[in-house]
Amino acid sequence: MNCEDEHCPTHGNLRIKGRVFLGTVIADKMQRTATVQWERRLYVPKYERYMKAWTRVKVHNPPCINAKTGDYVRIIECRPLSKTKNFVVEKVLGKKDIMVPTHEQFEKKEKEDEKKGEVNNEGS
Repeated sequence: MNCEDEHCPTHGNLRIKGRVFLGTVIADKMQRTATVQWERRLYVPKYERYMKAWTRVKVHNPPCINAKTGDYVRIIECRPLSKTKNFVVEKVLGKKDIMVPTHEQFEKKEKEDEKKGEVNNEGS
């Protein structure tokens, strides 16, 4: 596909630098713009627990990439492209349900790793 977007990270002359995030496209209705969201965990000292929080940013969505709602994408920081856009979609990695493990899957893996560690320590 012939991409004539000057803000495309691969075909244009936009320099990308800074932070890289992985997130899910939650809206793609605007022209060449998408909204990407990802989850993060914040520690709350008062309750000694973690809380879920979400970050939402507007990103430039070049026509050659054309990420759709539900896609799991990698975004990279760039210079400000508008009042709210400071990121550009670099790559579509797939659909969200395939790519992002849930919190329960992380806990299950941690427990398996702990069991492996206990088995290795008993054998020593």
